[in-house]
Formats: sequence, C-alpha cells, structure tokens
Amino acid sequence: MRTHTSTRTAGDNTPTTPSAASGPGRFAFTVHPRARLSEDLARVWSPLGRVPERAYDTALRRLPVPPVAMAAIHIGGSQVGHVVLVPYGARHLLAQPGEGRDRVHRAVDKARGLGCGTVGLGALTATVTGGGVSLRGRTDIGVTNGNAFTAAIVDDQARRLLEHLGRLGGAHVAVVGATGSVGSAVTRLLARDRAAGRLTVVARSAGRLEALAAEVGRRVPTVAATSIDAVSGADLVILLTASADALLQPQHLREGAVVLDATQPRNTSPDLLAARPDVLVIDGGVVEIPSLRLVGGNIGLPDGRAYACFAETALLALSGHRGHFSIGNPSLELVDETRHLARGLAHLGFHAAEPTSFGRPVDLPTRALAVA
Repeated sequence: MRTHTSTRTAGDNTPTTPSAASGPGRFAFTVHPRARLSEDLARVWSPLGRVPERAYDTALRRLPVPPVAMAAIHIGGSQVGHVVLVPYGARHLLAQPGEGRDRVHRAVDKARGLGCGTVGLGALTATVTGGGVSLRGRTDIGVTNGNAFTAAIVDDQARRLLEHLGRLGGAHVAVVGATGSVGSAVTRLLARDRAAGRLTVVARSAGRLEALAAEVGRRVPTVAATSIDAVSGADLVILLTASADALLQPQHLREGAVVLDATQPRNTSPDLLAARPDVLVIDGGVVEIPSLRLVGGNIGLPDGRAYACFAETALLALSGHRGHFSIGNPSLELVDETRHLARGLAHLGFHAAEPTSFGRPVDLPTRALAVA
C-alpha cells in the first residue's frame, strides 16, 4: 500500500498537514437526517421511525443532541471506519448554518475520538463548513469534502449517458448549481474535454456565474442564467445544488430530457416521472464498492454501493493518504488524482455504479435525441 502525504487543498496552496497520530486506513464519514427526519433516524434504530416528524423538528433544533457513531464501515471483510450522524436536519442546517457548523465540528471531534485519521463531509455537512474550509486548521485529522471524486463520477456518468444518446460532444448540457464545489468542477471537466456541444450554467450568484461562463465559454459555447427555467432546452440536466427541497419541476424540461440528479437531499421526486413519463431521472454520484457493508445502520443505499463523497474518503484512507485533501472547490488536478487512486484500488470497485432511478435499476436509452 502506497502512503500519500498531501498538503494541498482545493483552491488554496497553504500547507496544512495533520499529524500522523491517527490510525492509517481508518476513516469516518459524517451524515445528517435529510428531508424526512423520522425515516432517516429509523436507519439508526428502527423504533425512532415511530416518533412524529414535528417532535423531531423541534427537538433536534433546540436540544444539544451529541453526534452518534451510527454504523461501522467494513470493506474487504475488515472494519475500516465509522459513519457519524450529525443530529440536525437538512432544513435546520440550511436555516441555521452557524449552529450546524458547530455540530459538524463536534462530529469531527467524535471521529477523532474513534481513532480515525480521515473524515469525509457528507451532504450538507460539507456545505455549512464551506466545503471544509472551517476545519482547515485541524492538525489532528485529515478532512475532505468528497467533492473531487464526486465530480469525477458525475462526469463519468454524464459521458456515459451522452454516449447512449448518441450525442457525446454535441448535446446541450445544463449544470444547475454550476458555481458550487462539485458543479464548478463538473462544468470545467465537460468544457475541458468538450464532452458537451454547448453548456447552460445555472446558479444564484451572478458574479461568480458570469466568471465561470466566460472561462468555459472559451472552449464550449456557454450561456449563464440565474433561473432554473433556463434548462428547458437541455438534452441533459445535471443537478448539483444544495437544497432541502425538490426544485426541478415537470415544466422545466424539454421532451425526452435526461436528468442526472447528484444532490443529497434530492432535488427531484418520483412525482416528476409520474407527470413526465418521457423524462428519465438517473441517480447521480453513486459508486460501486462490492465488499462495502455498513453494520448497525445505513445511509439509504444497499450494501456494495456508496455516494461518491463517501467513496473519496475511503479512497484516501485505504491508499494511506495523510492530510487534508479536497477543501473548498476542488481543482481538476484533485479530480484527476482521485481517478488515479481509484484505479489503484480497482480490485475493490470504486467505479460508477450501474444506473438506477430512485434506487431502481434502469436501462439507459439508446435513442438519439433530436437537436434542439
């Protein structure tokens, strides 16, 4: 096993190297309840699913509930880490990011106390810490937001979808959440390799959005927009936003559009497919690790599958990496480095999972989309 020591963080070259005090190969991954609190907390202990949603909403918001080691992580038959639950709902994290950040910091303390050398920030625990920026000063544990490998996997999935549609290099692709940590990397990957014929980039921050559009527009024709309505002409819509609610609606999509939803909590719901049976929604950012087992709880995926942010954390730990990795917006260099690490652990999987839609296996379309 090779040992990697990194002092590079995304968006910043300032050296920040945690000490070697923690055990190599052991990692933690932080999670939080998503939109339906009782359903998610039942994964920790099934009787918790019987508690009314309103009771959880009030209790988790007002009470200083400590983080919980909710599951042991096993890969290749050995325990390699822990899933640590931040007991604060998705809406709470977005509405009270300061309190949410403090709770994530306590979860990182918990991970360190469990003997972990690396911690990955799942879903909105990454968002409220600025992609891990607020944890950059930690020298006792390496931190990653998981967004470099997430960008790599979403890019791989997008290319596969475009190949099946017969439009690789020629399709109109929209990226929603384009200025975010994952979104900016995916947008740059699509432009760098000219995997799209044209791009529509959507985000709330007009200033950063225009700068990104100008950058990638030198390689691929690009339009910037602050309204999700702008995706209406896209063949492929890639969702990479941080929200607690389903944002994409039936009227936003062209006929036969394909949606790659890599958000957690999800920005699509099964109601979209009921209203638009011509549309295909693919679960984004899911990785196959066949020997992966979570003992004592789960994070909403079957054995052998993980979200790419989780998989990045495992990649770093199992490769012997020391130090922080992806903090803030990942560079394309970091994205490519995760691909290199994944090839080194290919015997354990670490590749994009076979396509599913809301957890159910689907066959990818082979029809060629009409040019919009």
